[in-house]
Amino acid sequence: MEEAERITKDGRQTADHLCVLIHGLWGNPGHLTYLASSLRDKHSAEKLHILVSETNSDTFTYDGIDLGAERVTQEIENYIQDLEKAGSEIRKLSIVGYSLGGLVARYTIGLLYSKGWFERIKPVNFTTFATPHLGVKTPLLGVQYKVFNFLGSRTLSTSGRQLFTVDTFRNTNRPILSVLADPGSIFMLALARFSHRVLYANIINDRSAPYYTTSISATDPYTNLDAISINYLPDYAPNIINPIDPIHLKPPGIQPSFFARLSSSSQSLLTSVPVFALFSVLIPIGSVVFLINSGVQQVRSQKRIRLHEEGKAGVGLGSYRIPLMVENARSAMEGAFENINARQGQQYLPEPASNEDREAEISDGLQQNGHAEEKHHSASRTSSDLERSSSRRSGFPTLALTTQQFEMIRALDEVGFRKYRVHISAVRHTHAAIIVRSQKPSFDEGKMVVRHWLNEEFEI
Repeated sequence: MEEAERITKDGRQTADHLCVLIHGLWGNPGHLTYLASSLRDKHSAEKLHILVSETNSDTFTYDGIDLGAERVTQEIENYIQDLEKAGSEIRKLSIVGYSLGGLVARYTIGLLYSKGWFERIKPVNFTTFATPHLGVKTPLLGVQYKVFNFLGSRTLSTSGRQLFTVDTFRNTNRPILSVLADPGSIFMLALARFSHRVLYANIINDRSAPYYTTSISATDPYTNLDAISINYLPDYAPNIINPIDPIHLKPPGIQPSFFARLSSSSQSLLTSVPVFALFSVLIPIGSVVFLINSGVQQVRSQKRIRLHEEGKAGVGLGSYRIPLMVENARSAMEGAFENINARQGQQYLPEPASNEDREAEISDGLQQNGHAEEKHHSASRTSSDLERSSSRRSGFPTLALTTQQFEMIRALDEVGFRKYRVHISAVRHTHAAIIVRSQKPSFDEGKMVVRHWLNEEFEI
């Protein structure tokens, strides 16, 4: 009998490994059907228990990362207790988060860590698919992006403010995402305990969570696919990019053919038509409906949050409001988060010295484990230092991120993720396709992503 198998009181074999799946914003358990069924096809009930979280469905995801995580934590604890009553003891834990669910997962593991669960259960796999680890604040300049950042942060209740990093989390005087990435927090200490930390990030057409944030990167080498040659993993081409040798720059002399340029221009024009229609026709109507609905959902969300805070929502609040920093440790980089919004309007676009220099630095900047090179440098470096070091590592222009986002990158890279870049080209809704959120033929490329995860990265 393998180690993962156990015998219940009535003689049945049962698993000692629990995998929890957490959906994203506006999501529900149905979005994870393919992920869960593929996991079950690969590992039987004698090997693995699967819990698809249900407590944050649909508009309940408006209520904030922390509140959502408290619900999920209670759901996990109740599930484990029910298994124990049936004679099944959980010894291993894996957590998978999709989109916003990845941030909820990062908060959840901190709560589990603080409550001592990791002293009795081994954390094994931590995986995120298309998760905005750095938030979703657009790092581009221009009035339209400022409008997007402003409206986005104010139309999704608490979760919106947190995703756009304009919130102040409890008594930390910092956004929740910066607290989640603080090396002295229970969240990062919990993350470091997992044997496998893996993320999957779309390189193009992810309209909900763009590449830079899902891949925890200060650069984006995939903005012009005509300028690069992509190297794929042999058994997973053309969808999973080789994390060790991801891309090569094409020689400057090689230009797309006339017909390729014409096709690209036609596509750009066609994709612009809906945008013009949106501004001229749909916005006056749709925006009113959207804003009215957002207002209604925010009122409902605030009511749920108030009941939760008062302990009237069925969650034992006192069990989850624990110290966020172990032994009150505060990172020295806390001061770098001051006046964050004042930095948002800047772009850092240093030109590499030569094409050869960029070519030599590409693989170094896109290493699969994501570890930063400056591990021993002071955490109190200025944002300019961080921006320059990011540009040097990748050879590509550094995005106009905020100081807090550069600090998040450094901290998360130090704890380490294996990063897999995903190239889905058959559909322009890659955020949904990456986990095959519904059974559409156009989402079939996502099946390759799930197969890679199960075959290469998920340890039972």
